[in-house]
Amino acid sequence: MNFRFTKQEKLKSKTSIDKLFQEGKGIVKFPIKMQYMPHSKPTHQIAFSVPKRNFKRAVDRNRIKRQLREAYRLNKHIIFDKNLPPQAIFFIYIGKKLPEYDLLEKRMKICLKELSRKAIKIQEE
Repeated sequence: MNFRFTKQEKLKSKTSIDKLFQEGKGIVKFPIKMQYMPHSKPTHQIAFSVPKRNFKRAVDRNRIKRQLREAYRLNKHIIFDKNLPPQAIFFIYIGKKLPEYDLLEKRMKICLKELSRKAIKIQEE
């Protein structure tokens, strides 16, 4: 398993992101909200966001995004090992305080496991 977060895995397309928020489904495991939707790209694509409304300082927002990326990078095997259809995924930090990394990683694992469970269920139908 490759633990890199490559350029192909980054969700950047504005149209894809807009479509994701209009048609996608969500999972909330405080302090992380995850929007997801199947898409036509060859691999899973991921994006991260921290609202400016909750964290005025860019330093804080960037730190949280860095922690979210790291938590995803180390646990992405949960969705890659299951051979799920490619998904567009958007993680949003919805907490109001600076998080501990351990909590973020724990919640990230829960979100990814639930996503893989739901995607397998849809695949079987």
